[in-house]
Amino acid sequence: MAVKKKTLIKSSMAKSKHEAAVSALSTTCEESNKAVAARAKDGKKNASLVARLGKKRATLTRRKKIAVARLKKTPGADNRKALNAVIKDMNTVSKDLKKAKAVKDANNLELSGLRATLKKASAYMKAIASADKILNRPKKKKRRTRKKT
Repeated sequence: MAVKKKTLIKSSMAKSKHEAAVSALSTTCEESNKAVAARAKDGKKNASLVARLGKKRATLTRRKKIAVARLKKTPGADNRKALNAVIKDMNTVSKDLKKAKAVKDANNLELSGLRATLKKASAYMKAIASADKILNRPKKKKRRTRKKT
């Protein structure tokens, strides 16, 4: 039975594959850097939104406590309407807060993954750059030694 001979890769093909891999890695590094910057900016917006809604909910909780006490003290339609308005606002703010927290958590999860990828890619790029620096050094000329006669 005839054994099929394996074809070996040519130097031009190896060189082009190497250049394509390095360029893909540098592209990944650049895109990850942009994505991290964008996600970090969104993360700050989401964090401030969650903080603002949390403060608003705390304020409404205190207002609800006061409205309940007022209603117990003097029951009436106006106090009941005030309590219902506070409860309605609290429900709206709580729903918004829940949505904002979900968005913030999803963004933070994605951001941490992007940061890990960026860290790896930049480490690989540094290693490749240092290896290229070493490999592209000019060859040292050897000194001729004199023969002793």
